[in-house]
Amino acid sequence: MQSKEILEQLKDEISEIEYEHYLKQLQYIEEMSSSSHAVFSAPNILIANWVRTKYMQRIAHLFELRNGNTTTIEIILATQKKSPPKQKNVKRTSILDFTCTFENFVVGGSNRMAHNAASNVAKHQAKFNPLLIYGGTGLGKTHLLNAIGNYVSHNKSVNYVTSEQFLNDFVHHLRNKTMDRFKEKYRSNDYLLIDDIQFFASKGKDMLQEEFFHTFEELHNNRKQIVMTSDKHPKYIDKLDERLKSRFLSGLVCEILQPELETKIRIIKNICQRDRIFLTNDVIEFIATNINNNIREIGGNILQLNVAANIIGQDITLEFARQQLKEHIVEESTNITLERIIDTVALDFNIKPSEISSKSKRKKIVLSRRIVIYLARLLTPNSMPSIAQGLGMKDHSSVSKAYKAIETEIKTNKDFKLKLEELQSKIRLKN
Repeated sequence: MQSKEILEQLKDEISEIEYEHYLKQLQYIEEMSSSSHAVFSAPNILIANWVRTKYMQRIAHLFELRNGNTTTIEIILATQKKSPPKQKNVKRTSILDFTCTFENFVVGGSNRMAHNAASNVAKHQAKFNPLLIYGGTGLGKTHLLNAIGNYVSHNKSVNYVTSEQFLNDFVHHLRNKTMDRFKEKYRSNDYLLIDDIQFFASKGKDMLQEEFFHTFEELHNNRKQIVMTSDKHPKYIDKLDERLKSRFLSGLVCEILQPELETKIRIIKNICQRDRIFLTNDVIEFIATNINNNIREIGGNILQLNVAANIIGQDITLEFARQQLKEHIVEESTNITLERIIDTVALDFNIKPSEISSKSKRKKIVLSRRIVIYLARLLTPNSMPSIAQGLGMKDHSSVSKAYKAIETEIKTNKDFKLKLEELQSKIRLKN
């Protein structure tokens, strides 16, 4: 069976435990599938979401390599009697993750502009053209691309690919002298959604950049929407053709930043709700403040935590989470200094580091100074007299009063406690 062979191809790329626990549990539903739409059932929501998150795009790409045409992948639960109705009279060329929508994207200050821009181009084709979203790995860029595709796919033709898939397609059609089919595939859609365009700038990809330039021009001139993602701002992508840089910068460029602690907590709660996993608030806060900001990896960590708890047959307590996730906790710096704490707090409060050690009585300065004192006592071996000296204070009694004031605030103000944990996490991150 072709579907079984395709899944077994992934066996060499992942651990045996992962294959046995997840991919091997999938069942191909032949009567619900077609040459361009493969449907698999999973025995439970945990496995379904794991495969959707980690492997769906890879499975779709393997189907495409095997069949020569784009195949959408759908993961349903074994209890579902039938799949959602297929769209009619719409050209579907996208390999979309149907679980990524605007509704389940958690919006915060770190990603609001990118979310609003993506929502706008989904509702109004070519309003911002091109739209380029950049930022670190696992912050939601791919989610927004898929959300756009899922929003418009009921009445628009959509092509979602990674830049690596674009390259593979290009090489395949070039070797087989079928470039007309390649151009038709990429230049006839209403929406071209392309992930990780920094890949185009790798050494030896001049022909690929040339082809994408002409694809871009054709789509743009015909008011077709182009949305791209990158790990950095296009002007900082080395070896990227200047013509492409110019085109990318001609539209709207949005950055997704590291999520604020509050946003990160809401994202974790959203993952738990989606995957039907119960975590107590203290476990959620522990994950938010101690695991890195790659949301994709956090989702995987939560799933692994739940699997481990189910195997052992125990609740997910804070101590259990600490033990199970110890390898994923961010590495701590071994050289935390008072200066480093001052710089981190000053940046967070949008003040100058020198203001913290000044005599200013402004409320913001006083609070930031107290926080520095508290964190210095917590994270460094400095004594109260040495902290007082470092901050230009008279004696250690002022340091003691500031420390006790922060301790009192922590006990009565949960948001303040979380803010301090966020600052600790930033300070502890290894350089």
